[in-house]
Amino acid sequence: MTDQRFDLVVIGAGAAGMMCAATAGQRGRSVLLVDHATKLAEKIRISGGGRCNFTNRRVTAEHFLCRNPHFVRSALSRYTARDFIDLVERHGISYHERDWGQLFCDDSAQQIIDMLRTECDYGAVQWAMPTTVHAVKQTGYETERFVIDTSHGRIRAQSLVVATGGLSIPKIGATPFGYRLAEQFGLPVIAPRPALVPLTLPPETLARLVELAGASFEVEASCRGPVFREAALITHRGLSGPSILQASSYWQAQAYDQDEWAPLSLNLLPGIDTEAWLLGHASERSLLANLMAEHLPRRFAHAWCALHGWEKPINQFRHAELRAIAATLADWQLTPSGTQGYAKAEVTLGGVDTHALSSKTMEARSVPGLYFVGEVMDVTGHLGGYNFQWAWSSGYAAGQHA
Repeated sequence: MTDQRFDLVVIGAGAAGMMCAATAGQRGRSVLLVDHATKLAEKIRISGGGRCNFTNRRVTAEHFLCRNPHFVRSALSRYTARDFIDLVERHGISYHERDWGQLFCDDSAQQIIDMLRTECDYGAVQWAMPTTVHAVKQTGYETERFVIDTSHGRIRAQSLVVATGGLSIPKIGATPFGYRLAEQFGLPVIAPRPALVPLTLPPETLARLVELAGASFEVEASCRGPVFREAALITHRGLSGPSILQASSYWQAQAYDQDEWAPLSLNLLPGIDTEAWLLGHASERSLLANLMAEHLPRRFAHAWCALHGWEKPINQFRHAELRAIAATLADWQLTPSGTQGYAKAEVTLGGVDTHALSSKTMEARSVPGLYFVGEVMDVTGHLGGYNFQWAWSSGYAAGQHA
């Protein structure tokens, strides 16, 4: 292509990019969707174990981390989970609900990709894929604000939407392109970090738990944020499982404003009054670990007691000691040493600072015609379909105005 002109160019053909392109195209805008990948929407395809957890029935603004906390409200209210469910149903895609309102395709995530491709076709969206963007420049002209130099020639556009995603899962093509473009145009970028990611533990802690790798049990996990009651998993490197992934985003987020890393808090016996439970068994001769094994994996219970030096029969502990043990069971604090990085992260924390963007349109306040949508922004959802819903909502918001 050589010096083609479009009303809108969208860079990034993932969830947010296709949603935006389809929305704008169906408004009558001429749209070109550009992506450097050879395979379309790989992150959608591999999501949810290949079945795509495409949204959640319980979406609210409180399910998102953002340093501009009210930013997400407008877009989420104007394109809701119900709106996307309606779209899925119109395309005849069958789905089911799992715990906590999570919705998955019955068959395959490929159905969501095909649906978005079809919606783009309805809007006569054109494609340039695989195509590498070499440079983006402003022109100063209202009708052709941007010139985009690509591996297939020069493109001119009135509006430009950046939907390039974050840094998670680099093996499928994640790059920092969107952040660099934002910085080129003078927009602040909050330093990205892996989120919804397994956590690693210090060697001295790991050495005493590593034999328990594979042990899984329900906990309440938190780190200066919401409490997540789901499974935790001990790994050869530290901690994983849904509750840990959820808390990891808050563990990462607190470090932006703190000099030291905050500990992770784990309630090992959620739903149980641990003090009343232990004191109710205070006269028994069984080992504390054997009592704990009524609610936790036996291997873990014994190792956990050994870790703390609590290896004698229950009736040999004073009541004050049992109260201290109960407090630790309800609030076992571990300070992770780090994360397993972007290769294992579901999403990216941080990104283009939303204070620089319109919450209604996703347009950069200081650069008319430049928009950012999806994961490239400083908006990070909880595990369970929330990040896809942000892709749909932010993509739709920009597509209505770009």
